[in-house]
Formats: sequence, C-alpha cells, structure tokens
Amino acid sequence: MVSVDSQGFEPQMTEPKSVVLPLHHESLFVLVVQIYSFFHYLQEVFKFFLNLLYFLFTIMVLTDFKDLDNKRLSFETEFELKVKGFLQEWFSASDRVKVQTSGSTGTPKVFDIEKNKMVSSAVMTCDFLKLKEGDTALLCLPVEYISGKMMVVRSVIRKMNLIIVDPSVKPLKEFNTEIDFCAMTPLQVENSLNRLHLIKNLIIGGAAVSESLKKMIAEKDLPQDNRIFETYGMSETLSHIGLKQIFPLAENYFTVFDSVEISKDERGCLKIYAPNLNDEVLQTNDLVEIVSQKQFRFLGRIDHVINSGGAKIFPEQLEALVKKKIPNEAVFLGWEDQTLGEKLILVVEGLQSEDSIRKISEIEFEKSFHRPKEIIFIEKIPRTPNGKISRIELKKII
Repeated sequence: MVSVDSQGFEPQMTEPKSVVLPLHHESLFVLVVQIYSFFHYLQEVFKFFLNLLYFLFTIMVLTDFKDLDNKRLSFETEFELKVKGFLQEWFSASDRVKVQTSGSTGTPKVFDIEKNKMVSSAVMTCDFLKLKEGDTALLCLPVEYISGKMMVVRSVIRKMNLIIVDPSVKPLKEFNTEIDFCAMTPLQVENSLNRLHLIKNLIIGGAAVSESLKKMIAEKDLPQDNRIFETYGMSETLSHIGLKQIFPLAENYFTVFDSVEISKDERGCLKIYAPNLNDEVLQTNDLVEIVSQKQFRFLGRIDHVINSGGAKIFPEQLEALVKKKIPNEAVFLGWEDQTLGEKLILVVEGLQSEDSIRKISEIEFEKSFHRPKEIIFIEKIPRTPNGKISRIELKKII
C-alpha cells in the first residue's frame, strides 16, 4: 500500500489496513460499482452500434456509388478514399471532426466542429427541402470542406442513398440518373445546364450566383416541380443558414432557418446567432439589407469595397449588372491610383471581343464613377479548390 506525505508529497510504504464498512455503506458501494459497470456496458454497446452504422453505410455507398450501370464498386479513386476517411472520422468515438476553410478571403484554416452541431445543420436543410429516407443525394464537392462533409452528413442523418462522383467543373458530364438532392458551385451548375432536369432539389453555394447564370437557368425547360436555391453561409455556420429560391420562383431575399437570428453591426455588416450551429455570435464582413427578422439581401463584402475618389463602390453589385449583359465571368477590382486612391477596373474572363466591350459600354450604371476606367481580358480567373473566385490571386496576376 502507498500513502502520500502531506508535506513533502513523498510516497511512504505502510502496512495495509483492513477497512470494515457499515452495511449500508457497503451496499451503496456495491450499487455504485454496479451502476458504473452498467454505463460502461452501455458505452461499449454504443460503440458497437456506431461501428455497425459505419459498416452498413459503407455497404450502402459501395452499392450506390456511381450506380449508373447497377454495378457494385469499391472505394478506389483518391476522392473515394477521402470520402471513406471522412466516414471513418464521422463514426469514430470523437465528438468532433476537422474542417478546412476555403481561403478565398485569407489563409486557409483547419478547425474542429462538434458533430452534434453538424447534425443540427443537416436536419435544418433536410426539413426545409422536405428530404426523406430513401431519397437519393449526389456528392460532387470536395470532402475536405464543410460543403462536401455536410452532403455526407445529410445523407447519413436522413438515411438517403448517396452517389459519389469526383469533384470537377463538369460533374454531370456522364450522368443520367435522376436524384432528389445535390449541392454544386455556380461554375459546376453553369457546366451542367443540360442535365439540371435530373435534380429535383439543387442548392448552389460557394459563391454568389450571377445574373447571367440565373438567366441561363430560367431559359432551360426544367420541370416546374424542380427547385433551385442559392445558399448563404460559411464554414463557421456549417454550410448555409439561409436559402433564396432561384427556380421556379425568383426571390430577392435570403430566408434564414427558424433557429437563426440576424442583425447588423455599426458598419452595416451581418451578425448571425445560430446556437444550434455555433455557440458564438458570428460577425461577418458582409454588408446586408435586413428586411425582416428572417430575411435579408446581400450587398457585398466590406473588404471588397473599393474607395475611388472618396466614393465607396460595392463590386458585387456592379458585377451583377455586367453579368446580365455578357455570359463571361467578370470581377471589379480597385487598382492603386495616385489621383483617385483606387481606380475601378473590370477583369473579364475569356478572349477580348468587340461585342463584349460594346455590351459593357451600353450598361446604364447608377453612378458615373461605377463605369470601369479600364477593362482587362484574362484567359482564366483564378479560383479556390471549391470554386470561389480568388480576388487575392487575381490581383497578383494583374
């Protein structure tokens, strides 16, 4: 037997002594041991149940993965193995998973997210879209980011059949299966217009949906019971906290989920309180117009605001005007200028054409200083791995 000296904390060897507990103390002790053993048993059962769920879900994915020819395939490609790795992480004993940010507005970060909050996010989306057990979902987003991870979690929570295709700008290139639910970036949607009729519920995120893309979608002869939404959210809100319908209705405002509260700070930037998703009040750099407790309109990021000759210019609003006239991707930037501080330039993706220049010149901008001082054509506008435009890299290229 080892005892510890209260002064020097030195272990001392002493003779063992027997202790006789009163009967009621001894019974209580036995009861405590029995309760502990019972809960330990429950813990082991719970672990077994989680492992069983992982096994069953893995079998489901193996059965449904790329099931275009009704062939059972196994995890083989790099992306398939990443999905498998996330499933193992999700069904592990840990109560958290690691998520990487896109880095579109700064240095990419990796942080931990509680699984129960991801479950809350999944339930919000599935309930809003009325997704049910047995529906089919398509994963075509990188699983390193919250967008891809949440597609997997929604499928697990709602017991949907998950089909996996490698993330690319043309995810539906060889796809002919009707599905109930999918999430894509705007660029993926633009390259999948001829197959959008296959998707009953489509959510678009990662970047703002341009007016030109909305027009392309509206011109497609899509089934009227199909629905397409633009999302608003970030990694910290575990994907989106609000949706705005694009088709068949064309809504002007994002509608947030029931448990989400919105407000503005003194700069006019959105503040989000969603306790089911994040314990903190999230302060964004997104300038918004709040029209009700549940609806808002996105104006632009405050860190994208261009100060030209003392006038503040919101590039996202000007980009929306340009994209109504030309199909090309277009980005407004502030370029250092001795006279104006920043001069307004427009970068257009694609080959220079007189037709594009003419259409841009015909745009009726609200203010004269909204008209770009210079138009630059570039072969390819840089994007982050999950499809967002990287204004930082674009400035470096220019």
